[in-house]
Amino acid sequence: MTYTKYTFTLTPDTQDFRDVLMAMAGEIGFESFVENEESVDAFIPTASDSSDLMEKLMVGSMFSFSFTTEEIPDQNWNEEWEKNYFKPLVVSDKCVVRAPFHTEYPQADYEIIIEPNMAFGTGNHETTTMMMEFILESNLQQMEVLDMGCGTGILAILASMRGAKSVTAIDIDEWSYRGTIENSQLNNILNIKPLLGDSTVIPLVKFDVILANIHKNIIISDLPVYAKALKPEGAIIVSGFYASDLDDVMRRAADLGLALVSSKTKNNWCSACFAFSLCRVKKC
Repeated sequence: MTYTKYTFTLTPDTQDFRDVLMAMAGEIGFESFVENEESVDAFIPTASDSSDLMEKLMVGSMFSFSFTTEEIPDQNWNEEWEKNYFKPLVVSDKCVVRAPFHTEYPQADYEIIIEPNMAFGTGNHETTTMMMEFILESNLQQMEVLDMGCGTGILAILASMRGAKSVTAIDIDEWSYRGTIENSQLNNILNIKPLLGDSTVIPLVKFDVILANIHKNIIISDLPVYAKALKPEGAIIVSGFYASDLDDVMRRAADLGLALVSSKTKNNWCSACFAFSLCRVKKC
């Protein structure tokens, strides 16, 4: 599969407008984003109709933008990341995320190797970073974990490294499904069970921890399914939405008997932990 890279230049170029652009683009099919000093790169399968996409983005927009496009063949994606985007990342001074081609990188308690591809999640986005922080703060020893929208498998891998008994990793995107398998193998992780699909393929078992770094609308829609799959003293940790959307997520959670335990924000993005009652996941 080939992807097309759209390089957007915004006027005016503010962080708020960048966030709006990425949120709108995500809703119409763009799968990955990289913010540069003067532009935003967005990636989408090449088969998409660009004229229709741009018309949807411009409707109701409070800012103007220009863009250029570049087709990126499947075989060149590693090179694209190596040249431009994926640098070794340290989270909470405890976990380093790197690609196989990195030869110099910081040392940390946990080292995760991610093979660059079109799957979402190398730790560079605020939502992934905050989810990783929650995992690093939590006691996952011998716990059953569900990772919804697993992307590259980075959260599932970290959960396993943190002592999870097993991790079920689900994504609707085949790139992500394949990437999770590959990255689990790269990190010698044997207890991750990747599944291709949406919330309908969640196994009929109960989980101690449910992770979901997905769009707000999907979180709100699927929260009843997550709540049904959660053990009484478990925790649901979510991200993928803006801080201004937290109240909407909290209201939906409250309808299901879930209370907010704690939350984080980074550059207007938000991550939050919910539980039914006393949470066994330390510091969740």
